[in-house]
Amino acid sequence: MSEPDNLAYMSTDPVIYLIPSVLHQYALETIPVYVLHAVKSCSVIFTENERTTRRFLKSLWKEINIDDFEWFTIHQSEEDQLLAFREKVKEGKRIAIVSEAGCPGIADPGQILIAAAQEMNITIRPLVGPSSILLALMASGMNGQQFEFVGYLPIESGERTKTIIGLEKASQFRKSTKIFIETPYRNNQLLESLLKICNPNTRLCLAAELTSENELVRTKTIANWRKEKPDLHKKPVIFLLQAG
Repeated sequence: MSEPDNLAYMSTDPVIYLIPSVLHQYALETIPVYVLHAVKSCSVIFTENERTTRRFLKSLWKEINIDDFEWFTIHQSEEDQLLAFREKVKEGKRIAIVSEAGCPGIADPGQILIAAAQEMNITIRPLVGPSSILLALMASGMNGQQFEFVGYLPIESGERTKTIIGLEKASQFRKSTKIFIETPYRNNQLLESLLKICNPNTRLCLAAELTSENELVRTKTIANWRKEKPDLHKKPVIFLLQAG
């Protein structure tokens, strides 16, 4: 990849770059060239998963010297990471915030640092890249005007049942799409709960392994999913629900 022409990357002012990462390790084509240009201008990296990010950057830029960057892990003590982050900003460093997969700040702990940068009036540049939530919504055929991402549903069965019933009712009332996720090894249990609890005419979209060669995005009614249940075990999946 060639060096950047954009003078915005050559400025000496502190800037926070929000660096999107791949959803699937071989889907490098989903990352625009200007993401690498931004990384090259940085000297500090805050990341959700250092090992994953090192591998990702090496796949983008084989000649990169990974150890030239200062590395910080976002999952460490919140106060410690905020202190380190603010210090690096005050030093005038250009900082990259990288999610383990997808876009920083979207279902991601990087939002803590982004909020701190906003309080400090620092320039923040969100860069284009894949977001599993938005890709799933785009392909679902569900309401893209009214939607809500609610993260993980409760694990305990009673609380989970109450939550699913509440989401379905809210979706029906507002004609909105409800979007949620689960730890991959519990996907099948969540699917079973949805098929057991939801009304037959409620639509459910399963968006699995997005951007990979095995990508699958299907929207069916609960009644139709009950006839043919897919195996979602250990696959990254976005669940989308819209009541009829």
